[in-house]
Amino acid sequence: MAESAQAMAATSTRPEGLQGIAADWSSDQRAFKNVPWGKAMMWIFLLSDTFIFSCFLLSYMTVRSSTTVPWPNPSEIFALTIGGEKIPLILIAIMTFILISSSGTMAMAVNFGYRRDRVKSAVLMLATAAFGATFVGMQAFEWTKLIVEEGVRPWGNPFGAAQFGSSFFMITGFHGFHVSVGVIFLIIVARKVWRGDFDRNVRGFFTSRKGNYEVVEIMGLYWHFVDLVWVFIFAVFYLW
Repeated sequence: MAESAQAMAATSTRPEGLQGIAADWSSDQRAFKNVPWGKAMMWIFLLSDTFIFSCFLLSYMTVRSSTTVPWPNPSEIFALTIGGEKIPLILIAIMTFILISSSGTMAMAVNFGYRRDRVKSAVLMLATAAFGATFVGMQAFEWTKLIVEEGVRPWGNPFGAAQFGSSFFMITGFHGFHVSVGVIFLIIVARKVWRGDFDRNVRGFFTSRKGNYEVVEIMGLYWHFVDLVWVFIFAVFYLW
């Protein structure tokens, strides 16, 4: 009876409209009670990043659909000559395989992190960083080939619509920047895991509570997002 009376009193004093909705969220003790702040903030960051990449891809599709100038064929532009024959999208396929493989090593790193097997977790994170660095290196090779050999520029190209260059460098460059940042932070976190900073509660950058490998999972969320975005870029930009 006392609990119901308190609930009725709270209902009667609750403001209406948007203020009432804000009051509900601000007073709720269960919505984010079991979610660590670091993980919640990462989800919010990834949500905002999703909007940015979505805007890039939608803009690309709009430009490509509306231009009256023939659009360059990605299979021809991104082909590599191996053994005297041109193989379309072979480099992009290898890059995609590398990035997808890195998701597997990152998932295992998170698993071993929560088992507090710091050596295996650190090694797998470094392997993930190596995959990411390889991806960025291959992307740099791709950019060099297009700029030096093919003459593609952000403002034009010899293959057709001028918007191709700006779309390509904007989308792949922004994604490559995310991968590069991820590689740097993976190395930083792997070093801390390897040294046992999380087990000894060593204070410092990225060090949380003792015995808590939550930051490894947060890095996993970021890395899986980067890999998932590349799948959409691969499908929309290279295969369409």
